[in-house]
Amino acid sequence: MGALRRAALALAALLGVSLAVLEVHVGTSLVFSVEGQRAVLPVWYTSHSHKEPYITWMLNKKPAPFQILSVIGGVVKVEETDLKSRVGFLYPIETHNISLFINASREQDSGQYMCTVNVVDDIIRMHKNVGLINLTVLVPPATPTCQLHGNAVVGANVTLSCSSKKGKPSPLYQWQRQPPTLQVFFPPAQDQARGTLKLTNLSLEMSGVYVCRAENEAGSKNCSIVLEVQSTSTKAVIAGAVLGSLGALATIIFFAQKLVGYRRKKRDSQEEGANEIKEDAVAPKTPSWPRRPASDTMSKTSTLSSIAGTRHGYGARAPSDTASILTTTGSYRGPPPRAGARPPSLSPPAVNGTPRRRPEPPAAPAGSLPAASLARAGAVPVMVPAQSRAGSLV
Repeated sequence: MGALRRAALALAALLGVSLAVLEVHVGTSLVFSVEGQRAVLPVWYTSHSHKEPYITWMLNKKPAPFQILSVIGGVVKVEETDLKSRVGFLYPIETHNISLFINASREQDSGQYMCTVNVVDDIIRMHKNVGLINLTVLVPPATPTCQLHGNAVVGANVTLSCSSKKGKPSPLYQWQRQPPTLQVFFPPAQDQARGTLKLTNLSLEMSGVYVCRAENEAGSKNCSIVLEVQSTSTKAVIAGAVLGSLGALATIIFFAQKLVGYRRKKRDSQEEGANEIKEDAVAPKTPSWPRRPASDTMSKTSTLSSIAGTRHGYGARAPSDTASILTTTGSYRGPPPRAGARPPSLSPPAVNGTPRRRPEPPAAPAGSLPAASLARAGAVPVMVPAQSRAGSLV
């Protein structure tokens, strides 16, 4: 009986050792990495078996977990994921160190990673062949933006704000005034979570450079702003200068518009006057009687000459080689005197010893037109043949 008991205890001890042989160990359950840097998930396993293990790495992430890589028969297979070109085993598989590395870690790589190991001839105890590691990728703050809210004049209140659009975890903000007057601010004047700094009852001595630092576990970034406190008198002078400039500009624009309007109105009135003159002008009328041939014209002039000779019966005149001209006004002009001869006297003969007065040339009819108007109407000067005293044409 003693021998059997010893054999049973030895078998039980052997089974207990075998049950405790295959086990996955985790270096740390929380791993932090800075964005852009390499993240390492430390995992190894223990086993007395010399068989090749079956290893899988998975990422538990919504909506469902997915496999990253696996080892089957000593062959490593990387799955098609965003991590494919950045993930791998840190050491050879034969060393039983199955730590995982992720190069150029990103914020979306954060999550829970699960490693599972199985060996053919090892007895596996529940949950002992599984290792869990939570990875958190930290993101340093982006360069913050500093702003001034309010009018920086003596006696006023202003607020300085500082905010960063990026950072995991959310950064905290710290304001301070740069030398030569170094000053650090604390609550309630400063809100580290919101990044605001309230300055009350400003004075000229509070002018200077103020720096805000946004900081978290991944890093820090700074921004600065220059505060220039102005006196109220300076502010009024600047405001008056601005208003005066605006008023002068408005006056110039007003008079320029008036001048342009006046010139345009004057030009329009001139154009309207020219149009009215053109509308009132009467086109020249053509003569109502048609032009006669040359023979009719000669007969009319001959008749006119006969009438004129009969009217002025002063006696017979010497024939003239030069034709008389009947002017456009209807008056008669005799031939010019010959060269070297005495111009003939045109005084009428005496009657009963009393000299007769030269008859006055007949006045132009009231309705007669000037020569320029007759020329526009188509009138042509007519040559009247010379006549003798007897009234016959020469």
